[in-house]
Amino acid sequence: MNMKKGLTAEDFENTVTNKELLSLIESKSELYNKVSKTLSYTEELRLLQIELVKLQRWISKENKRVAVIFEGRDAAGKGGNIRRFMEHLNPRSSRLVALNKPTEVEKGQWYFQRYIKELPNPGEIAFFDRSWYNRAVVEPVMGFCTEEQYKEFLVQVPEFEHMMYEDGLIIIKFWLSISKDEQLRRFEERKENPLKRWKFSPVDKQGQNLWDKYTHYKAEMFSKTHTSYSPWMMVKTNDKKVARLEAIRHVISQFDYDGKKDAKTAITPDPNVVMRFYRSNNNID
Repeated sequence: MNMKKGLTAEDFENTVTNKELLSLIESKSELYNKVSKTLSYTEELRLLQIELVKLQRWISKENKRVAVIFEGRDAAGKGGNIRRFMEHLNPRSSRLVALNKPTEVEKGQWYFQRYIKELPNPGEIAFFDRSWYNRAVVEPVMGFCTEEQYKEFLVQVPEFEHMMYEDGLIIIKFWLSISKDEQLRRFEERKENPLKRWKFSPVDKQGQNLWDKYTHYKAEMFSKTHTSYSPWMMVKTNDKKVARLEAIRHVISQFDYDGKKDAKTAITPDPNVVMRFYRSNNNID
């Protein structure tokens, strides 16, 4: 670790708290800032996950239905965000929705039909790792739908979401925004790491080559589907740990759940990281 003075087993045995450990590392290591940031992130995440547990209990008690949608370019951190959201939630009233490509039967159904089956039940929170918005960006970019299907989707989706809104279903839509350089770095990391290689798909390979095409369809999606009752929330994810914390803060901030005032950490998101979409917004992607 490039220590100024080596850390010994005795050093660790004599430290009791994180504060003491940080003080020890600061005096002996050039990696203090990195260790400090990691410990700070871990503690912030723990405190925010406590709030998520309280929120889930309230959702269950009040029979609320909550859907949190994660969209974004490949490698933007959708799965990592969802894992941190769900890590300590009760699996009986929380659920991950990550659908495979449609079957032949599903291709013949109304496009939204297979997603309707996955909507949260009363007292439940569902996390969508991609959603019906596949048809807004990925499908037209990759040629997986016709121009007619794409245009029909853009007409129908605001009405679809308005019906859910009127029925009391709460939808939170995140777009995870990543820069082109950071996406490339994460792609290279996936290819080199045998534990992450499964994440690198044929669609991912096209992400960089089709960057501008993705940008075009993303802009069209925002202009047609960002509404007062179902707005898009942009999350800057080049720093994925910060993005995870701020996404959790945003969700927590949307509810007046029991015990919220007793939170031991900030529960208002940083507006420089999480923000509503607006047409003149300059995003990193």
